[in-house]
Amino acid sequence: MSDDAEEPEEETPKKGSKMPLIIGLVLLLAGGGGGFFAVQSGLLGGGSESHAEAEVAEENDAPLELNVSFVPIDPLVISLPGTGGRGHLRFVAQLEVPPDHVAEVEAVKPRIVDVLNGYLRAVDLTDLENPAALMRLRSQMLRRVQVVTGEGRVSDLLIMEFVLS
Repeated sequence: MSDDAEEPEEETPKKGSKMPLIIGLVLLLAGGGGGFFAVQSGLLGGGSESHAEAEVAEENDAPLELNVSFVPIDPLVISLPGTGGRGHLRFVAQLEVPPDHVAEVEAVKPRIVDVLNGYLRAVDLTDLENPAALMRLRSQMLRRVQVVTGEGRVSDLLIMEFVLS
């Protein structure tokens, strides 16, 4: 019984080696540095222009030739329903059109004005007053113009004036 009476020694758990952690950290830093170098040197996409490309761009400061034409839309003055001190909306815009479709867009300009006039009359006054809603209104008007003119004839609607009075 003398064997049972002795207390067994408590074994302390061995601490794991920190070597895998250190190796992982070193590899992480090396990979990050290598990735940064690859992007900055242009080996991978997303880097800034190289010095040679920047010099070429500076030498070619000639004005860009845009391959678009602009078709002005007649100014629209729309009376707004309700009384809020604001009775009219003045709207002036231009359509960005490829040069080969200018004549076709000019031919349907009365329909474009009709569609925009009908849409702007139907919009709620609170939407017109909200500056953040202008992008949504612009995209809605562009979509309606594209439906009237046909696919690929109008690429953008540029708002020149949007004045509530």
